Amino acid sequence: MRERSLGQTTRDLASALGRTLGRAARGGRQHLEVFLGGPDRTRVIFLLAAVLALASADAATVGASALELRRALHINNFDIGLLIAVTSIVAAVASIPFGVLADRGPRTRILGLTIFLWGAAMVWSATVGSFGRLLLARMFLGVVTAAAGPIVASLVGDLFSSDERGKIYGYILTGEILGAGIGFAVTGDIAALSWRAAFLLLSVPAFFLAWFVFHLPEPVRTGRRRSRDLGSPGSPPEETDAQRLARAQGIVPDADMVAADPARMGLLDAARYVLKVRTNVILIVASAAGYYFLAGVQTFGVEFVRLQYRVDAVLANLLMLVIGGGAVVGILAGGALGDALLHRGRLNGRILVSAVGAAAATLLFIPALLTHSIVTAVPYVAVAALALSAQQAPLNAARLDVIPGPLWGRAEGIRTVLRTGAQAVAPLLFGLVSDAAGLQWTFLVMLVPLAAGSIYLFKGLKTYPRDIATAAACGGDPGVIPTAG
Repeated sequence: MRERSLGQTTRDLASALGRTLGRAARGGRQHLEVFLGGPDRTRVIFLLAAVLALASADAATVGASALELRRALHINNFDIGLLIAVTSIVAAVASIPFGVLADRGPRTRILGLTIFLWGAAMVWSATVGSFGRLLLARMFLGVVTAAAGPIVASLVGDLFSSDERGKIYGYILTGEILGAGIGFAVTGDIAALSWRAAFLLLSVPAFFLAWFVFHLPEPVRTGRRRSRDLGSPGSPPEETDAQRLARAQGIVPDADMVAADPARMGLLDAARYVLKVRTNVILIVASAAGYYFLAGVQTFGVEFVRLQYRVDAVLANLLMLVIGGGAVVGILAGGALGDALLHRGRLNGRILVSAVGAAAATLLFIPALLTHSIVTAVPYVAVAALALSAQQAPLNAARLDVIPGPLWGRAEGIRTVLRTGAQAVAPLLFGLVSDAAGLQWTFLVMLVPLAAGSIYLFKGLKTYPRDIATAAACGGDPGVIPTAG
């Protein structure tokens, strides 16, 4: 009787705990849906963030598994860099046709299908028996992951109004940071036991994510969507905050650029057009510099921390989590701050936030790289990660501001080629230089392109207003802002 009573009490406690956790989960979901603007918006934001998280987790897992991969496959740092570089290079090439599909095809179905293939490529990576076959599997992975950038950018442009895109991009890009954290801390620790299990673990969420994304409704291609209701197709165009400020300041668009019709452009004409948008080029260069440095951190960050601060793998991964926490705060704050400045009449608000964040990150990384004390390094590194990440959401939102809607997918594909090229080169150069001079000098030297990108970004303060006016008039609402001539 006493044993039955004890068993019944245990079951009652478990049942009560389950009900409490269920109510807490439902309450948390309801609060999140209210915060993000409704269940439909929450679902889209969560799924797009999960897409970027999956890609980032995979890249970070290679870096976190570097020691185990070297031992198992008898390779060096250059080979580790090559694994990531090959994925990036192939993804850069494949992003161009996916950019065309993002502007012309069913985006949610294409993205869902490619995510399913991601999962298959991750399973393949976990079962290979040699470095050559792993390299081949990573090449295939690069092809299918190329869909993410152009399609996510196009969907954000059509689903969310211009004046909140910085904030929305902050939520979505948080997925990249969280994915990298999972790659470092979770699959990295699993890789210490088995690098094959680490890759296999990532394939499981890929198949579930593919199903959910595939069944998302395809949004109407409005070019510029104003309504906060994702279910209201054909919303009448209205002037965005940026366009209103440009008109109030008497800024006129470039007459030569307005004469073009983006909706009718082929790939070559589209490429020439987006690379003639001066602000877009500046944003591409600045973004590439930031991603270049982050690619090196993802690949060799854990090993640098273990050697520089003389800590074990667990503490190294914990420090990377602290850095990731700072990056999450930065990416959320940067997007919201850029939007807030725009709402308050600062037309250049998004560019200003990005430029200041990039410059601050460069300066803050220096003392963190010079010290050998982990206690001294943590605050510098955390704030530097916050500043570096703060530029990404405003940059993405600003890019949609200066590119006409019919070109969003191809413009993102072209940007991905250049950005991914920087990401591809980074692991190779980091690995090559570190084999010769050590990781400390490598990270210090690699701050130079980051500093150059931040300086170049300040030029965007001058070009951004006119490019906003041009994008508004070109192939969209010529009556919103008068054209020159």
